[in-house]
Amino acid sequence: MDDVEIIYHNQTGIAFKWKKHVPNTDSRRVQMVIKNMGFYLFPGEIKLFSENIKTTKTYFCGYCPKGKHCRNILLRSPLDKMDFTVTRAELMEIADLIEGTLFKLNLEEYVNGCGRN
Repeated sequence: MDDVEIIYHNQTGIAFKWKKHVPNTDSRRVQMVIKNMGFYLFPGEIKLFSENIKTTKTYFCGYCPKGKHCRNILLRSPLDKMDFTVTRAELMEIADLIEGTLFKLNLEEYVNGCGRN
């Protein structure tokens, strides 16, 4: 774990930045691992992911007999050609991971940017 700076994590995944001394990495990007999928995203793409999650939350099936175990929720990733299906519980965990990551990134930007005196 010496090569990474953890930003946020929960039961579903982790978000971190590679430290600058690691070859072939971009310090502006965030590595996000959600279950068994990895994403290497710019902060703007993470914001887009957050918007996709908010949109997806509005389309829950109201009376699905499978309930919370239904895997028919299509979540658009921030990448143009990649979407995946999730359960309601997985969607909520992914939302927490994304929102926690954005919060920490915004806090870091404030503390190291305009919040400095």
